[in-house]
Formats: sequence, C-alpha cells, structure tokens
Amino acid sequence: MSEKILLKNGTVIDEKGNVIEGLDILVSGGKIEQLLTHEESASVEDCIHTDCSGLFITPSFVNLHAHSPMNILKGIAEDVSIDRWFNEKIFPYESKLEKDDVYFGTVLASLEMINNGVTAFADHYFAQEAVYRAVEDTGIRADIAPTIFGLAEDYREQLKSAEDFILKNNGKNSRTKLRLGPHAPYTCPGQKLKEIVNAAKNLGVGIHIHVSETRQQVEDSLKLTGKTPVEVLYECGGFDTDAIIAHGLWTSKEDLKFINDNAYFAFCPKTYMKLAMGNGNIYELKDSINYSFGTDGAASSNTLSPLEQSRIFALNGKNITGDAEGFKASEIWQSLMNGHRALKFETGRIKEGCQADLLVWDLQKPNTFPVYDPLSSIIYSSDANNIVHTMVQGEFLKYDGRLKGDVKGVLQNVGDIKNRILKRGTGKSKISY
Repeated sequence: MSEKILLKNGTVIDEKGNVIEGLDILVSGGKIEQLLTHEESASVEDCIHTDCSGLFITPSFVNLHAHSPMNILKGIAEDVSIDRWFNEKIFPYESKLEKDDVYFGTVLASLEMINNGVTAFADHYFAQEAVYRAVEDTGIRADIAPTIFGLAEDYREQLKSAEDFILKNNGKNSRTKLRLGPHAPYTCPGQKLKEIVNAAKNLGVGIHIHVSETRQQVEDSLKLTGKTPVEVLYECGGFDTDAIIAHGLWTSKEDLKFINDNAYFAFCPKTYMKLAMGNGNIYELKDSINYSFGTDGAASSNTLSPLEQSRIFALNGKNITGDAEGFKASEIWQSLMNGHRALKFETGRIKEGCQADLLVWDLQKPNTFPVYDPLSSIIYSSDANNIVHTMVQGEFLKYDGRLKGDVKGVLQNVGDIKNRILKRGTGKSKISY
C-alpha cells in the first residue's frame, strides 16, 4: 500500500489544461483522497509533506502504442526504407530474441517511460509473460496485448498461448490490463481476424491492432478484398469491443462511418517521418476520431516520449495544413490525456477518488524559463529533466529527478544482451512485411 502523501504549495494543471492556483493534493491508498486549499491542508497530519513550491502538478502521460521490448534493438536499423527496416533488420533479429532479451528490453523501456512521465503504456509484442514480469518489477502500469500473426505457421499456438495468458493473469494486478493483439488485417487475413476478435469478446477484453499504416497497405487491401483495412476490421466486429488502432495513418474520410467511440487511435508521427510513410490523412481527420499518442518501438522512434510525439504532431499539423492557429497547445494536451480514457485505469484526472498517477514539473530551468503559459512551456519546450517526480498509484517511481530501482544494473544487463544479439545475428522470420 502506498504512503499517505500531501503534495503542497504547487500549481495544478488539470486534464483540460486549466491552471489552478492554491490547491494541495492529498494522496492516500493510491488515490487522490482530497483536494484542499492551503489553509485546509495545514491541519492534515500523519502524512508525508512533499513541498511543490514553484512547481506544477499535472496528470501523467499514457503511451498508447508501444513495442517496449524493442528497446533492446534501439539503433539497430537506421536509415533504411520501411520494407528493408522490417524484412532485412527487425523481423530477422526478432526471430532470435530470447525471453531475457524481452524482459530487459521492457524493463529498460519502462525506466525510460517513467523518466518521461509515462505511467501507463499499451504494449503489443510476443513473449508476453516476460513483458508482464517486467511490468510487475518496475511498478509501471501496462495494457499488454500478445501479438498474433495469422499468417504464421504456428498461428493456432499463438492464439491459444495468448488466450491462456489472459485467462491466467487478467485482473491479477491492479496495474495491468490485458487484451488480444492481432498484428494487422493483412497479417491476419480472412476468417483469422474475425476469430481473434471473437476470442477477445469471449474473454471480455479488447484488441490492439495495426491498421492502415501505409498507403500501400490500403491499396493492397482494396485490390485483394475490395475493402479498406478499416472496413475489414469493421466487418470482423473489431469495433464492437475496445480497440486501440495503432497508427491509422492512411484512414480515409470514407472510413469514418465504420469507426465508433470504442476505438482510440494511437498516432506515432516520429516513426512516420523517419520511415518516410507520408503525412496520411490523420491531420485532416483528427477532429472526427478519438486519438492520443504512442511511441511505436524504440527501433523506429528511438525515444519513448508521448510528449515528444505530440509536439511533432502539432508542429507537422500546423505546417501541412497551413494553419498556424490550429493544433493549439490546449488541444494537444487534451489529446495526450485521451490515452487515460483509452486504457481505463481511472487515471488522468485531478479529481477526488481518481488514481494518483501524477507528475510534478519544474519549469524554472533554462529550456522552459521564463514561463508565460505553463501549458505551452510543457508542450513546446520541456523534456524529461523538467519532471521532478513521477507518481504511479500514489508511489513515487521517480523522485527528485532520480529513478527508483537499480538503473546501473539494468544498463549492464542490456549491454551484455546487446553483445549476445550481435553475436547471434539474424535468423529467419515467421512473417514478411
């Protein structure tokens, strides 16, 4: 059980971007117990007082689409086309990954995310037991979706393993949620995607799936099925359950009729720019869908900061639409907060009874000072060094700028694994892009 903590004398920025002076936050049992004036909090006893004078307190961030174990492959596939990135680099190296690689890749990713103010992430990968163990060990929250490739020779085994994993672990830990992760319509063709969606419904969980990532995927889907990937997912019942749509970069205006409020899109613009995937349609369609931000895998985006992704999205959106007055900081902030609604951990609000997943910011630093508008300072100027504390369920996982845990030991293990990965080299992947 977390300690009773009073965050005192800070300035609150809520989930809507409102700046609120004179409010102290009492955290108890992992939740926001009370919001108090400075005068009211003076009489609160039997708690740890954390002085936030001159600091800002906000809800934390969610990384809505990640392949966290891929942190172990950060930097291994640079300056190549998207086809070469998948087929010559990532899939062949992934084919030889071991459970320890996945575990330490996830631990490393979790530490980086906590440092960047992320308290929950939606993961899409294999070796899900190793991911789950890493999440438990680091204290971060995660929504874990075991990846399922419908075209793989062991598809049946993958689906059974994912179902068994969910049956065994769902609801066991308050900081984890589980769902199924069909890779994409083009890798789970025909009845296989429908079968996975039905399995998710039977288990009472959602899905996490890549959809319409590239223009080529959409064109191939239209040639093969006469339908866009979004329509294929719709006809399989994918929007009848909670759905995280990874990317959706080339979702069309005509696709909107298939999409409902069960779906949240996770935009990862750094990946799109790095792999030259184009601007797609998301900048024009953003007001018609629920969306937030992910980081994809560190092998493509290199960093695990939804805030950085949101900044790139805002700046690129202003540029390609020619509208410098659009994509306002308050709108981008609220889109960041949408990640909390997608994962349903009861986080993301400064409200009594909500889970205490909070950030404390120091904006009196050279990169953010002077502060005219704190929200704009965070969106456009800040980085991880401005985050003083990261709190998950009332527990500090970053305190006074330092991460909890044996960071040095993790880095040593990851360095050793990197050498083993290079020595093993590439293998034959189960799937091609």
